[in-house]
Amino acid sequence: MASSNSTFPPPPSLSSKYSGIPDRLAAIGVESKNRLLSKSTLPESAPRHHDVPRLPPDTTRAEFNQAIGELKQILGDQNVELNDRPLVDGWYLEHPNTHDAFHIALQEDLVSSAVVYPGTVEEVQTIVRWANKHKIPVYPISMGRNIGYGGTAPRVPGSVVVDLGRRMNRILNIDAENASCLVEPGVSYFALYEEIQRQKLPLWIDTPDVGGGSVLGNAIDRGVGYTPYGDHFANHCGLEIVLPNGELLRTGMGALEGKDGADNPTWQSFQPAYGPYSDGIFSQSNFGIVVRMGMWLMPETGHQSYLITFPRDEDFPAIIEIIRPLAQQRVLGNIPQLRHVIQELATTAQPKSAFHSSSGPIPRETIRQHASSLPVGDVSWVFYGTQYGDAASISSQLNLIEKAFGVIPGAQLRLPSDLPPEHYLHSRVSVCSGVPVLRELDWLNWVPNAAHLFFSPIVPTRGRDAEAVHNIVVRLHAKYGFDLFPTLCVAGREMHYIVNIVYDRASVDEKRRAAALMREMIAETAAEGYGEYRTHVLFADMVAATYSWGDNALMRFNETIKDALDPNGILAPGRNGIWPKRFRGKGWEILGTEVEEALDGKGIGPSSS
Repeated sequence: MASSNSTFPPPPSLSSKYSGIPDRLAAIGVESKNRLLSKSTLPESAPRHHDVPRLPPDTTRAEFNQAIGELKQILGDQNVELNDRPLVDGWYLEHPNTHDAFHIALQEDLVSSAVVYPGTVEEVQTIVRWANKHKIPVYPISMGRNIGYGGTAPRVPGSVVVDLGRRMNRILNIDAENASCLVEPGVSYFALYEEIQRQKLPLWIDTPDVGGGSVLGNAIDRGVGYTPYGDHFANHCGLEIVLPNGELLRTGMGALEGKDGADNPTWQSFQPAYGPYSDGIFSQSNFGIVVRMGMWLMPETGHQSYLITFPRDEDFPAIIEIIRPLAQQRVLGNIPQLRHVIQELATTAQPKSAFHSSSGPIPRETIRQHASSLPVGDVSWVFYGTQYGDAASISSQLNLIEKAFGVIPGAQLRLPSDLPPEHYLHSRVSVCSGVPVLRELDWLNWVPNAAHLFFSPIVPTRGRDAEAVHNIVVRLHAKYGFDLFPTLCVAGREMHYIVNIVYDRASVDEKRRAAALMREMIAETAAEGYGEYRTHVLFADMVAATYSWGDNALMRFNETIKDALDPNGILAPGRNGIWPKRFRGKGWEILGTEVEEALDGKGIGPSSS
C-alpha cells in the first residue's frame, strides 16, 4: 500500500525501452505516475488462488510443460516466460502483459499461462504452427495498451499471450514524398513522432488522446484521433498477416510482387488493389495476426485550436444540430470533441474528494459551484475543435463557426491565448497537431485505485438521437451511483458517444455495479437501435449479439470465416464475440450477469475450465 508522499521509480525512457516515453515528457511522466500510484490502497500484488500458471483449456500439466519446453527450444528460454509470478497491475507505461491492469472481474480471472516474444515474422508463424500442433489458444497483442477495453487479457484464461511489441518494434520505412510509413506492432505513437522529428520531416502523425499505444494495434481495433486523418483504419494502407495456419498474406497492392524481390512501390499508396477488399476482416477480428501495417501521414499545416462553452445542460441537442451541417460541409477541420463540464474538474488531476466529500455521484450543483472558479467558468458543455490551413482561411472558418454556434444564448469561443497554460485546451493543441502527450491520464486520479471501462455506442449526428442515448446513460449512471463522464467525438453523420466509467478496482461492489451498468447500457441503447463500435473483452458477446439482423446473419458469416481459417480454434477465441467451433456453445459466452457473478468467485468460462 502506497502513502501519499511515496516516490516511485521513473517511467522508462523511449531511448531505453520501445514502450517508454520521450525525454520531453520525462518530468510529466514522473509526476503523473507518482500522483496516481500514491493514491493506491491496494498491495503491490494479490495472492493467486488458481493453479499457477493457469493451464489452457483441455490441456494437462504434463502436456503443457512438454509444449512449453518445445517452444523454448525453438525460440530460446529468454523469449518464453511462464506466468507464474505475482500479478501486478502496474501503470499506463509499465503495464502487465499477463492480465488486465484495469480488471473489472477478479484480478486473475483473465490471465495467460505464458507470454512469448517473437522477434520476426517467421517466429510468429512458428508460434502459430506450434499452437495448432498442441491445440493451445494464443492471444496476440501489439503493446497491450488496450486500456478500458481489456488491456492484455486473453478472453480464454490460460491462453498464451503473443507479445509482438517487445522485439518487433521497428519503423520499417518512412516515405516523405508519399507521406506514409510502414511499421511493426511495437511502434508507439511516441516512437513514430520522435523519429519523424529526428528526420526533420514536414509530416504529422494522428495520435489518440494518450501517445503510448501501438500505431498498428489502435488502427486494427478501429481507434480514432483528432486531425483530419483521425479515422486510423481508414488511413492505413497495406497489411501483412500471419494466418491461423501459419501462412503469410499481404493485402492490397502488397499482393503484387515487387521488382527483384523488393516490396512494390505502391503498397502504401493504394488500399484496395484488385479483387475483394479483404483488409476489413482483419480489423476487430481473430482471423489473423497483423505483423506489418502501412499508415498514411498528414503533411504539416497551419492550425488553430479553440473551445466553445455553452451555459445550460439543455443546450445539448441544439449543439449537435449545429455541428452536423458544419461537419458535413467540412467547415470543421477535424473530429471535434464535446465534453461535459465535469471533465473540466477531472482534468485538473485532483481527486473527486477535492470537490465532494460525500459518497455517491457528485451533485450537479456541486459541479456548478466548483466549475465557477475554473477558467471556463460555470458552463455545461465544452466543445473542443481545431481548424487547419493558412491564417486567412482559419480566420474565415472561425468566423463561420462562431456565428453558427452564436444562436445558442451565452455560447462563447476562446482561444488558447485566452486560457492559462495549465488548461486542458493546450493539450488539445498538441494532440490535434499530431503531437502525442500524456495529459489524458489526469482524470484517473478521480478515485483511488482508479480503473476505467469504456462504453462506446455509435449515434447519428442528430439532436434527438443524441438526446435519446444521453438520457439512457444519465438515468443508468444515477441508478448505479457513478459520475458520468461523456465525451462525444462528432462527425457529419455519426458520433462516437464515449462514456468513461471510472471505478475503484479495489472495491468489489464498485466493480459489480460498473459491470451491471455496462450490461444495461448495452441492452437499452441497442433496443433503441444504437450499437457499440468497440467494447471490453468481457462484454464482446453481449455487443456482438445486439447485431442480430437477419437471424444473426453477420455472426454466422463471421463464424464461417473463423472456422475456415482457424479449424483448430487456436487464435484469440472469443475476441469480439467470435468463437470457433471448438469453443462455441460450450459455456464460454457471456450474455447475462456472468461478469458480476465472477466477482463472487465463480470465475470466467465453464466451471470445468
